[in-house]
Amino acid sequence: MKRNIIILISLLATISISAQEVISAQGDTYSGSGLVLDFTVGEVIINTVTDGTSTLTQGFHQSKWSVVGIRDLFPDFEANVFPNPLEEVLNIEASAYENVKVFLYDAQGKLVREDKLYAELSTIELSELAAGAYSLLLTKANQNLKTFKLIKTN
Repeated sequence: MKRNIIILISLLATISISAQEVISAQGDTYSGSGLVLDFTVGEVIINTVTDGTSTLTQGFHQSKWSVVGIRDLFPDFEANVFPNPLEEVLNIEASAYENVKVFLYDAQGKLVREDKLYAELSTIELSELAAGAYSLLLTKANQNLKTFKLIKTN
């Protein structure tokens, strides 16, 4: 009976360890001399231990991460977005602009603007939006082409 309980606890611990994932805006991995250090920016610190020579800071680190940022989802589609940061207008330059839709999301993921490209250089008026961080998604025929992280000032 004790053997079965130990096996069950071991399986549950293994499953919970391998199921963790983090979505982070920034982070990195460094390794050398038998040591591997993984970190993510914004990670919550829960404990720091030192022996006077070395310091170990423990946090909620997970080994699988998806970095959020600019994503080139369809490499053959070329697009430039400028200026960034923007104040009133956003220019989107794309030679293959036909049937390309534009979706603009705020920092909470709420859709705040939907438009389409109408020329190789399309200008979208965004002066009514509040200052903050936004994500711009370009799609064609329900296929995601590119995402851009934008900063709106003023």
